[in-house]
Amino acid sequence: MSAKQVSMRDAARLGCYALVTGLVLLLANRFTASTIHRNELQHLNATLTEVLPDSYIDNMLQAKKVAVPDKNRDQSLTVYRGYLNQKPSAVVIQTTAPEGYSGSIDLLIGLTYDGVVTGVRVVKHTETPGLGDDIEIKKSDWILSFNGKGLNSPVNWKVKRDGGDFDQFTGATITPRAVVHEVHQTVEWYKEHRQQIFDRQ
Repeated sequence: MSAKQVSMRDAARLGCYALVTGLVLLLANRFTASTIHRNELQHLNATLTEVLPDSYIDNMLQAKKVAVPDKNRDQSLTVYRGYLNQKPSAVVIQTTAPEGYSGSIDLLIGLTYDGVVTGVRVVKHTETPGLGDDIEIKKSDWILSFNGKGLNSPVNWKVKRDGGDFDQFTGATITPRAVVHEVHQTVEWYKEHRQQIFDRQ
């Protein structure tokens, strides 16, 4: 067999290996993508229930999801609308606190129709373990301090170091400060946009 034939044979084998590897990766991605998507939906549903208990609504929140423009952020906020006896009763707003210590902090915030916080949960962050990660419910109950506060309650929406009502963490003030600020901003945004939220199809 000539050198040229050997080269062609080796190239053909290499091409076959590449093709088989590509097909295996494609199939693996196809099978795992659906599992990942299903797991993400299950996690989202569980978190939505944590921030807005079933007693406030009788509909599926994901079926009433809308995107509402926010001119101050140059983007839209995702809002899950809750109804009880076919009347608007509550929302869950998906938002981001952009000024965490290590980056953005993604939040879900539940509110009654009248703007009272029913729950807040952190769904994604990169804060420092052992310091800023006390914003997670599995690490600390600090995130529960928002419950019951809202538009009509006398709240100083700052951490105590800044003269406000919310505890900061030992050695980590920036993280709770960012979350408190974002929850406050979101409550105010909801007050401004409540009619628009429930009028959208």
